[in-house]
Amino acid sequence: MAFSAKGRTQTALAEINITPLVDVVLVLLLIFMLTAPVLQSGVEVAIPKTRSVNQLTEERMVVTIDREQNVFLQDKPVNVNQLPTLLRSTGKADPAKRIIYLRADERVPFGAFASVMDAVKQAGITNISIVTQPIQK
Repeated sequence: MAFSAKGRTQTALAEINITPLVDVVLVLLLIFMLTAPVLQSGVEVAIPKTRSVNQLTEERMVVTIDREQNVFLQDKPVNVNQLPTLLRSTGKADPAKRIIYLRADERVPFGAFASVMDAVKQAGITNISIVTQPIQK
């Protein structure tokens, strides 16, 4: 495209300066690299170790009990008495066909573990998988 003004011809700049774009992309990449490990941390639990461990293949609902016996549903703190109601409201499928993963710190007393399992069963969910880690040889 050319413009003529009193006998002179000027051409328009059709190039885009991508240097600022590259700068912004690199800053965003750095931010995501620094925040990704923090977002994946979740609730810290020392999971018991066993010889037989199945790999988790798909995303499921996770109930966690930490060292202080606090209960979490998908990394959000909940009251164990409200757990059956929350599990019923968050599930889309038939409760008898749903699978819940139960993570518990290895120092949690069996009574707290049993009360959380009972709360899950009160929601109508009978398929409960207990999450463990493999024993390192």
